[in-house]
Amino acid sequence: MNDPLVDKRGRRVRDLRISITDRCNFRCVYCMPKTVFGRDYPFLPRNELLSFEEIARLARIFAAQGVQKIRLTGGEPLLRRDIEQLIELLAAIPGIEITLTTNGSLLPQRARSLKAAGLQRVTVSLDALDDAIFARMNDVGFPVARVLEGIAAAEAAGLAPVKINMVVKRGMNDGEIVPMAEHFRGTGQILRFIEYMDVGSSNGWRMEEVVPSAEIVARIGAVHPIDAVVPAYAGEVAERWRYRDGGGEIGVISSVTHAFCGGCTRVRLSTEGKLYTCLFAQHGSDLRQLLRDGRTDDEIAAAVAGIWLARDDRYSEIRGEQTAAQKKIEMSYIGG
Repeated sequence: MNDPLVDKRGRRVRDLRISITDRCNFRCVYCMPKTVFGRDYPFLPRNELLSFEEIARLARIFAAQGVQKIRLTGGEPLLRRDIEQLIELLAAIPGIEITLTTNGSLLPQRARSLKAAGLQRVTVSLDALDDAIFARMNDVGFPVARVLEGIAAAEAAGLAPVKINMVVKRGMNDGEIVPMAEHFRGTGQILRFIEYMDVGSSNGWRMEEVVPSAEIVARIGAVHPIDAVVPAYAGEVAERWRYRDGGGEIGVISSVTHAFCGGCTRVRLSTEGKLYTCLFAQHGSDLRQLLRDGRTDDEIAAAVAGIWLARDDRYSEIRGEQTAAQKKIEMSYIGG
C-alpha cells in the first residue's frame, strides 16, 4: 500500500465518490433544473465517459492510498447500462465498502442484481411524502410510492440499512420534516436531513431558503424526544440523533450552518475522469488523460497524491454572497 493521502490541513482521504452517468430521470432542486437541463440538453458522447475498466483501475489506485469507501453517484447511476459489471469489478478490491446513491425509481427491478454483484448499501433521495411537493422539488414523472417501493426492494435484497436523504428547502418542503421523520421511525431505515446548499450555479440558491439543522432537530424533538449520538468515525458528515424510545435514528447534514470542511475526507471523480477535491469546486484535474496516455499506476498515484496534498478547500467555512455567486461545478456532474 502507498502512503495514505494527507493534505496540508491533515485531512486523510477516505471516501471516493464516482459519478458514472451524466443522465438522470428527474431534475432536482440541487442539480438539474428544467430551465438548464431540458429535453434537448447535449449529454456526453459515450467515448468521453470513463469505461468500467478505467474506473476500476483508478479505484484500485485510490484504495492503495487509503480510500475505504466508494460511492457510485450521478446523475442517476442506475441508468448506466450493465452497472452490475462495474460493481463486480469494484467489489473485488479488498477492504472497500461499495455503496450507491439513487432516486430509487429503478430499485424494484435492480436491487437483487445489485446486491448479487457486490453492492453493500444504497442511499435513496426522497424530499417529501406528498406527491405534489415531491414533484415541485424534483420535476418527476413518477409518484412517491415508486420511491418507497424501491426502498422496500433494497431492504428486502439486503442493501441495508437503507439511508434516505431529504434536502430541506424553506417554503417548499419544510412542512414535510416531521411527517418524513414519523414515516421512517421504527423501520430500521435512516432518514437524513440535508441543508439546502449552493451547489453549482443554476439552482438559484438563497440563504433565506436554508432551514438550519438545529431547527430541524428542534422540530422533530418537540414531537419525538431525541438525543445526540457520538460520531461513528472521524470526519463523519452527518450528525446523528437517536429517538429516546428506541425508534431508531436520524441524521442532519449541516454544510451551511456548521461547516465541516476541516474534517472532510471525500474526493470526487466525474463521469469523464476529472478529479474534484470539493463539492463546491470550480475546476478539476484530468485523470482520464493520464489513463489514456499510458501512464503507470505509480505515475497516476503520484499525480493524485500531488493533487490531494495541494488541496486547500474550505468553501463552506468562507461561504458568503461573493462565494455563492461563483461559478461552480454542478452536482449532476460530480454527484453528491
